Amino acid sequence: MTSTPRRRIAVVGTGGTIAGSAAAADGRHYDAGVLPVGALTDAVPGLTDVAEIATSSVFSVDSVEMDLGRRMTLARHLATMIAGRDAEVGEVDGVVVTHGTDTMEETAHLLQLVLDTDVPVVVTGAMRPADDPGADGPANLLDAVRVAADPAARGLGVLVVFGGQVHGGRDVVKRAASTLDAFASLHGPVGEVVAGRLHVHVTSRRARGAFPVAELPETLPRVEIVATHPEQAPEIGRAVLATKPAGLVHAGPGGGNVCSPGIDLLDEARAAGAVVVRASRTGVGVVGRGDAVDDDAHDWVAGGDLPPGKARDLLALALTRTTETAEIQRIFDIH
Repeated sequence: MTSTPRRRIAVVGTGGTIAGSAAAADGRHYDAGVLPVGALTDAVPGLTDVAEIATSSVFSVDSVEMDLGRRMTLARHLATMIAGRDAEVGEVDGVVVTHGTDTMEETAHLLQLVLDTDVPVVVTGAMRPADDPGADGPANLLDAVRVAADPAARGLGVLVVFGGQVHGGRDVVKRAASTLDAFASLHGPVGEVVAGRLHVHVTSRRARGAFPVAELPETLPRVEIVATHPEQAPEIGRAVLATKPAGLVHAGPGGGNVCSPGIDLLDEARAAGAVVVRASRTGVGVVGRGDAVDDDAHDWVAGGDLPPGKARDLLALALTRTTETAEIQRIFDIH
């Protein structure tokens, strides 16, 4: 009878509430990202029974500060680690990233787009700081390591493990500001962790690693997100356009609808060379091409079911390859 080889999992810290320390027992006032990642892994009973653990830290920040540059730095760090070129960590069978919840969905989506690997990459975090009496971080971290160490997670793309559920990086969204079951998926979770074991329900057919991180420029084209309303002062839009963004994502109501001042702003942006993508501020549903607005007439792109933040990241990546609206629409349709 052969035994299963012991898996080696790297836990990579970026900060967030999971590494936070509270000033009061109510957990409402705390400093995010102050605890080292080693302190997080040491605090989880039974973690080393699941896998051999290596730790690495990239940032120690509140995730609201995880801009596109930091997320690309994280992606490059993970790519090096997965390739076995991180001398400190060595060879790994899977990776867990601890991350703040506010922008976790954008980071997971970006990693899904730029990492082309079968090695499990799992993102997790917490809604309560590490020293809160009801801290959820240890259970989430334990589940995340269990998933990363499970051979069934190979080839599933980037995953978010939170509250016992397993979500795909493309579709996961933060749906609640304060409750522990903060995350959901647009089309349902891909699986769950039950009694310490991964159960996979569905797999995504969306492409992963379509924009390999090694082929991307150091700095991605700048894309802004705007929202408009019927009484909006035109000076606000002009201030955005004055920064000369390469792309503009409009977070519109309903199916990505755009009011009259917004149409003027987006047309002006397009005339200046920016690629315009319509997204919905609702977070759920599809912005279809030609639905609500005549995209062909305006030469805009329909963002599909991606919320504004994820649409921004995909547009920034797409702009490294083309500025043609038709091609960018194709990219949005398949990713």
